[in-house]
Amino acid sequence: MSDEILYHSQMISFLEELWGDGFLSPGGADEVKKVLEGIKIKDQRVLDIGSGSGACAVLLAKNYFAKQVVGIDVEVPVCDAARDHVLAAGLSEKISIELVSPGQLPFEDGSFQVVFSKDSIIHIQDKSALAADVFRVLKPGGQFAASDWLISHGGQPSPEMSEYIKAEGLDFAMASPSEYKEALVKAGFVEIELVNRNPWYSKIAVNELEWLKGPERKDLSKRHGENFINHQVEIWTKLVQVLKSGEHCPHHIRAKRP
Repeated sequence: MSDEILYHSQMISFLEELWGDGFLSPGGADEVKKVLEGIKIKDQRVLDIGSGSGACAVLLAKNYFAKQVVGIDVEVPVCDAARDHVLAAGLSEKISIELVSPGQLPFEDGSFQVVFSKDSIIHIQDKSALAADVFRVLKPGGQFAASDWLISHGGQPSPEMSEYIKAEGLDFAMASPSEYKEALVKAGFVEIELVNRNPWYSKIAVNELEWLKGPERKDLSKRHGENFINHQVEIWTKLVQVLKSGEHCPHHIRAKRP
């Protein structure tokens, strides 16, 4: 990852207005519920990779009764926002938010029963190293449950996808479903499941673009800045195109350490 702050306060404020308080990716609590289908959270110690501004960590502790949640992220603004959400929820005893450096997870082997992540591991370049590290920090029988932004194929992205990634200006490292599965198998995971969420988010993204371009645009520009909102419209226009083609395919990913 680069040293540049990607999720600054302006971006956090905008994404939370779009996706809900504490969320930096779409779907809110309903999407978290789908990611966690079949995963035992109650009384478990959970690692939340890329915890963002904290909504998922709060859900894991409050709604799913995790024994302890450790949320990690690499940027100060999102960690500060997450700590604020944890404090407001009265869950500081059950949730810790840690600022970490990119690279190997700073935890001992077998530290967690569940590793969770919502739409953040797109920023991690080496999926094989990630899978091996998640496997390492899980206890035997532990489970990995994540959602992430994927590309439908290996090799170079199409010109349309390249333009979308360029517009985002984020350090996206998209992998294909087959690359994710290969990384998980290589790490030793079993019961691997990948679920394509493109049909769902394709429809949602169209609505998001209409919201950005519609009657709310003037007020959005006042709150977030006209240039910023104009750029978001550009991003979402390109996003809708690559979702429609199927090349951009968000997935749920689940696997178990034997």
